[in-house]
Amino acid sequence: MSKSTQYMLLWLEGPLQAWGHDSKFGVRDTLNFPTRSGILGLLCCARGAGGPEIEWLAQMNNLSMEVRAYARTDGKGQPYLREPALCDFQMVGSGYDDSDPWQSLLIPKTSDGKKAVGGGTKMTYRYYLQDSAFAVVLEVPQTQAESLSDVLQNPVWDLYLGRKSCVPTELIYQGLFEDTDAAWQQAKTLADKKQRLLSYAVIEGEADGDIITLNDVPVQFGQHKRYRDRRVTLLEFG
Repeated sequence: MSKSTQYMLLWLEGPLQAWGHDSKFGVRDTLNFPTRSGILGLLCCARGAGGPEIEWLAQMNNLSMEVRAYARTDGKGQPYLREPALCDFQMVGSGYDDSDPWQSLLIPKTSDGKKAVGGGTKMTYRYYLQDSAFAVVLEVPQTQAESLSDVLQNPVWDLYLGRKSCVPTELIYQGLFEDTDAAWQQAKTLADKKQRLLSYAVIEGEADGDIITLNDVPVQFGQHKRYRDRRVTLLEFG
């Protein structure tokens, strides 16, 4: 009997990454690792899928996902301290003429379309991970394995690491494997070439480590996004 799923290895590396799960308009935070919604959103970009994707998400959310982080090393092979999150201060909605109908559309409004208190200009703070590298092993249905591999190598829309300003500096797709051991061995080979050491892992469910509740399981994408919770465990190494 043929196996119904395979395991896809994704490598996420770049100067900046941002994986928010509880962000507000004014403060866009980031977790220290990629979220399930971020990974499935990346696959939707590759597929050119911008709708609710309810049925597809229901199928993908039943499958496993593990994340491992790899730290940079110095000349002696010792890991560097993690870079602090970068805070980017931005002004949104400034410099527009509200008497011009087109420019007025770019000025932030209240939920009922009226001018915001204090004018349309708003201050925002956006946080980014710096110089991070992650390997993600994602279980995928056998029926979708080949098509997902193809679109990751020839994406319909641009791929980015959480936000559109976060450009990857390595190929994201790193292969399909029959089991997780083979996928993680390939991740280790790539990390060794880049002189990076395993720093921590994020596994699904509760285990002997730091247990975190995340609201990052996408039930519906598109205009009206919906998520549900999951429990993950953070395992530190070294």
